[in-house]
Amino acid sequence: MPSVNFFEEDIHFDLKNKNKVKSWVKSTIATEGYKLQELNYIFCSDAYLLQMNQQYLDHDTYTDIITFDNSEKEKVIEGDIFISIERIRENADKFGTGETDELHRVIIHGALHLLGYKDKTAADKQQMTIKEDQYLGVRNFTQVR
Repeated sequence: MPSVNFFEEDIHFDLKNKNKVKSWVKSTIATEGYKLQELNYIFCSDAYLLQMNQQYLDHDTYTDIITFDNSEKEKVIEGDIFISIERIRENADKFGTGETDELHRVIIHGALHLLGYKDKTAADKQQMTIKEDQYLGVRNFTQVR
């Protein structure tokens, strides 16, 4: 059965509106013409994500998200998305947005990576931001600031 799951690694984090976030992510995947198999979001600390970034990607930098595509079939979503809650909070302050809005942007950003969107070039980043804004605009639940 297709599923979106939320886990914690080395922190305690209570995601608000869990079922609505799941439905929103599932709807995004379906809208893009993909089938959902399993998508795991793992909320963690900066230190945990830095270690993963070093170990798996050979990057020695902090980041807000790392996405692992585990799918074996085309147009099927199966993956693990690690999100640093510390980085989300810092970026929310930096960009002057609410923590929930920043978290939702990163949640959908990870899903968009699995849907084939990139963010390495300026043009790719622009397309990614357009897609993030599109799907953030269709959230059907109240935002908490």
